[in-house]
Amino acid sequence: MFSVTVRDHVMIAHSFKGDVFGPAQKLHGATFVVDVTFERPEIDEDGIVVDIGRAIDRLKGVCAEINYKNLDELDLFTGKNTTTEFLSRWIWGRFVDALEAGELGPGSDKVTAVGVELHESHVARAGYKAAVPGRA
Repeated sequence: MFSVTVRDHVMIAHSFKGDVFGPAQKLHGATFVVDVTFERPEIDEDGIVVDIGRAIDRLKGVCAEINYKNLDELDLFTGKNTTTEFLSRWIWGRFVDALEAGELGPGSDKVTAVGVELHESHVARAGYKAAVPGRA
């Protein structure tokens, strides 16, 4: 399996509901390093997995949707605990949509899986990885 990973970062504010979150139930900030990995069994005739430039641009766009925002105030996340795991899955969905729309260039229709990791710090990260629907 071949893979390409692109990286950016995002700064958000949010709070959580539930005793399991302790002091994180109060409004707090987080800065995440965001890695998105694209996988496919074979590289294309140009020797690539996906257009890295387009993948980077798309990641910047996805991050811009939430960067410097209080996620508690966004209708998109109403009633959700925007945990690192939850946000990983949300970003994954944004990239599946981009792949389906052909936004990542020629050959991106052969990407079979996408993985997202959000690094909370140098000691903690969470992620979500799954096959692109209909391409496994």
